[in-house]
Amino acid sequence: MPTPDKQLSAEQSRQVAETIREEIARRRISRQSLAEQAKLSLSTLEKALGGRRPFTLATTVRLEQALGVSLRKAEAAPAVASSVNGDIAPDHLGAYSHRAVTWLEGAYITLRPSFGDNDAIYAYRTEIAWDPAASSLVFREGERTDANYTQFGEVAVPNQSGFIYLVTNRHGQHRLITVSRPTILGEMYGILTTLLAGRGSLLTPIAAPIAYLPARMIAAPTLGRISAGDPNYAVYRAHLKRTVDEPFAMFLPGS
Repeated sequence: MPTPDKQLSAEQSRQVAETIREEIARRRISRQSLAEQAKLSLSTLEKALGGRRPFTLATTVRLEQALGVSLRKAEAAPAVASSVNGDIAPDHLGAYSHRAVTWLEGAYITLRPSFGDNDAIYAYRTEIAWDPAASSLVFREGERTDANYTQFGEVAVPNQSGFIYLVTNRHGQHRLITVSRPTILGEMYGILTTLLAGRGSLLTPIAAPIAYLPARMIAAPTLGRISAGDPNYAVYRAHLKRTVDEPFAMFLPGS
């Protein structure tokens, strides 16, 4: 039997935090209100949701009772997703072998237009790696200034289209990134389709160009919202422009 103060793993804590944030947004309640219902201090809840402290079993149980939902159901996901084929990805991801996609693994500087400033660029890191439990490539974003919107998910590499798909699926809510296969230097370009968070609970579908640059390409990368005064701004802007200039992706004018 686990002890009440047992700490959840980093992955379990991340999944619990993700579910809690979704429940808070869906119910339109404050973190203060949730902390009071769960008989926790707001500081404890904030640190756990921010990744600065792992969730304990006792804290998780209190939050489950307050929300009336299971927060640990995601722990079973790796077992469900694991493949009996060893190093072969599931059919719905393209049935690729680990050996066939090792060239995709690594750290990337990810670029897209800033949704809050038309002249700025938003930059963050993305890691792509093989997950033995899921028997597929997975991706995880990091070093985002808007940490609450950090994404992670599966990578599909089907032979038919020649494109790569980074798919986030949280309780049926999807975010999809479609990018080209890497160029000779390793860059990938394509389209991001996601939801733009507005005031209150307002969400609006949005699409934008996106570029992945191997981290080794940028000697001193700058992350976050990048404006014209940043030393990397011109390089970042050129890569985003390349997405539509070559074109790796097309954006049709609205009617």
